[in-house]
Amino acid sequence: MKMSEIKDLTEAELAVKSHDLRQELFGLRMKQASSQLEQPAKLRLLRRDVARLETRRSQLRTAPKPA
Repeated sequence: MKMSEIKDLTEAELAVKSHDLRQELFGLRMKQASSQLEQPAKLRLLRRDVARLETRRSQLRTAPKPA
């Protein structure tokens, strides 16, 4: 997911997307622990996507509100 796509999402959509990606990441970590993970690079991509989403959420929280 690119940052340009993330900037178009609302705070609620960001929260839902972040939750979904974290659940997917958890499932992949479980597969990795049991040696069933076929695409280890997907873990890194998901972690980065979660970080991008959380960064954008933080930006929205700290941004000054328009008057």
